Amino acid sequence: MTYGLNKTFLSLVLLVIGVFAVTGCRNETKTPAPPAGGKAASSPVAGSAGSPAQAGTAADSQSPTHGVVTDQFASTGKLVVLKVPVPPDPTSPEILLVGDELNIFQEHGILLDFIGVIPAPQNVASVVSGRIDVSPGSHINRTIAGISAGAKILAVAGKTETTERVPHMIGIVSKDSPVKAPADLVGRKVGIPTIGGCNEYTPYAWLDKNGIADAKSKIEVIVMPEKNLEQVLRQGEIDLAMTHKLPEEINRQGEFTVVFSDYDVWAGDGGATPFYFSTDYIKEHPDVVRAFVAAIAETLNWSNDHPYEAREITARRTNQDVVNVSERYYTPNGIIKPETAIVWIDLLTAFGEIKPGLTAEQIYTNEFNPHYRPKL
Repeated sequence: MTYGLNKTFLSLVLLVIGVFAVTGCRNETKTPAPPAGGKAASSPVAGSAGSPAQAGTAADSQSPTHGVVTDQFASTGKLVVLKVPVPPDPTSPEILLVGDELNIFQEHGILLDFIGVIPAPQNVASVVSGRIDVSPGSHINRTIAGISAGAKILAVAGKTETTERVPHMIGIVSKDSPVKAPADLVGRKVGIPTIGGCNEYTPYAWLDKNGIADAKSKIEVIVMPEKNLEQVLRQGEIDLAMTHKLPEEINRQGEFTVVFSDYDVWAGDGGATPFYFSTDYIKEHPDVVRAFVAAIAETLNWSNDHPYEAREITARRTNQDVVNVSERYYTPNGIIKPETAIVWIDLLTAFGEIKPGLTAEQIYTNEFNPHYRPKL
């Protein structure tokens, strides 16, 4: 499927003229085609923009955020192209698609080039290799694991955030299931979409928090596409399914019971899915990263204010029914909280998945965020 329409000369001229006259009403046109060559122009390194240090001055104090644009766009009117993956059957609003649909990225001087589907476990390698320029907002545990393994990446903006009503992930069982408490899950089969993701480690953390030692050895994980989980649970081939649906959606179905969510494990800190670039890209193009973060923040805030519309855009752009796209709550202004990194650093260290000693400052920075004001 092609995400976007071919750009005409007239539409680009109008876009350049209109970027400084943005109103609250968004244009619903699709992405114009990338400019010839599809390459972003080089940007000079500005000071220490690539530093992962959390302390320091905020990168930009301009407001509103659509005043933050790439140097190339400000000087020539040409959009910088960022290569991003196409989301495979998304179960929640895809912020890159939403911002693209609303022309938010274009207003910041960026054109998103959707190059094709990349499985979530390959995002780190794809960013490091340059196959894509920025991650699509994968769970922070993958960012942490990648950095621990030596990947030169750095998270620069938040995406999802867990709330009690809108958790990142839930564990569900059949209505007549004997699994009602952590101890009941010992020796059972748990269906998950991918190994190494939030869906695998959230049940481990739930067991661990409730006194089940050596939790990883206490359950058997079965990997399958998320869209198949409920049917397999229905057939009794697994005892519990880890899904990104919302509790209210499961309760409305009336067929399954929600046993726990990531909110029960970490309250609001466990469901972070930040956007990250390679550290090389950050050093070479700090103005592009700054503009991208401003665009992300604007899109996240819009999506929190328009949850159904964000679902609708995602469903239309990915050719699926809107009922299959669940609501999400997004990090206000895209500012990453240290706790969202710390809980996963601690968990992955405890399970021996990463080497000890990683800090939150090695995982992310807020310095490119125009809304960020560091504590003095």
